[in-house]
Amino acid sequence: MKPKIHPKYYPNAKVICSCGNTWTTGATMPEIHTDVCSACHPFFTGEQRIVDTAGQVDRFMRRLEKKSKLQAETKASKKVSKK
Repeated sequence: MKPKIHPKYYPNAKVICSCGNTWTTGATMPEIHTDVCSACHPFFTGEQRIVDTAGQVDRFMRRLEKKSKLQAETKASKKVSKK
């Protein structure tokens, strides 16, 4: 192996989640910050929670709402035109 090409290994690296949960592990960085961990992830907790990234869920919900309104207006106009 070539000398001095490998990153420094930290056997007691601290991992910090946004929920406040912390633990130690081995890593090449002394401190790691995460958004979701096994203590707060919906898959592990069983909660029905949406993790929103940069407003993508809100944007999708607005698009869905807009589309459903448009479909309702189209159905109403078809009923009026049949009479």
